[in-house]
Amino acid sequence: MRIPAHSVCTAIRDDIVAGVYERGGRLTEELLARRYGVSRVPVREALRTLEAEGFVVTRRHAGACVAEPTEQEAADLLEMRLLLEPLGASRAAQRRTEAHLKVLRGLVRLGQERARRGNSDDLRSLGGWFHETLAQASGSQALTSTLTQLRHKIAWMYTVEAPVSPVDSWAEHGVIVDAVARGDGERARAVTALHTERSTAAHRLRFPGAAERANGVRTSQHPVNMSGLRH
Repeated sequence: MRIPAHSVCTAIRDDIVAGVYERGGRLTEELLARRYGVSRVPVREALRTLEAEGFVVTRRHAGACVAEPTEQEAADLLEMRLLLEPLGASRAAQRRTEAHLKVLRGLVRLGQERARRGNSDDLRSLGGWFHETLAQASGSQALTSTLTQLRHKIAWMYTVEAPVSPVDSWAEHGVIVDAVARGDGERARAVTALHTERSTAAHRLRFPGAAERANGVRTSQHPVNMSGLRH
């Protein structure tokens, strides 16, 4: 596999998230350079970046290895997302552009259509695209970057059960866009918080021996009344 040098970090991160490299496994520069068809220099730079992001650790006598986050560290990621995604939506209500709204509305229409037809194969990727665009609409590069990192790490540490009702889930996306389009930051924050809290309950830790649900993560105890959120 030969990829551009500037894409090495993304490629290694994607492979870590996909489970190509086991937790705790060594990441040698020579083997990685051979795998991606690049010199060792971009591999070395990529490993430094991934260590800063928490995907890689450097160990004495072993060198770079895939990190092994604890259950508490994994739980902290979901807590951070519960705080930051509503903040991003609130900022988006004040700073979004018409281009952002066009993309968000298009994704909601497509997601709702796929959900009604029972075609759930690509709903997860559509959801990721939706939340990435919502973060970008916040107008904060730091917040967008942090949320992107959180999504990568959560995808690495957790599996996500499909929502019981994909139609309801995409209705929630629509409510968020309605609030953002109206410039109502408080409502955008509130409905995004409910949506994020509900989705958090569907996350299950990937690594063996972990509790079925990470301790300390708040989950929704009641269904979200979407009719009340539309007014």
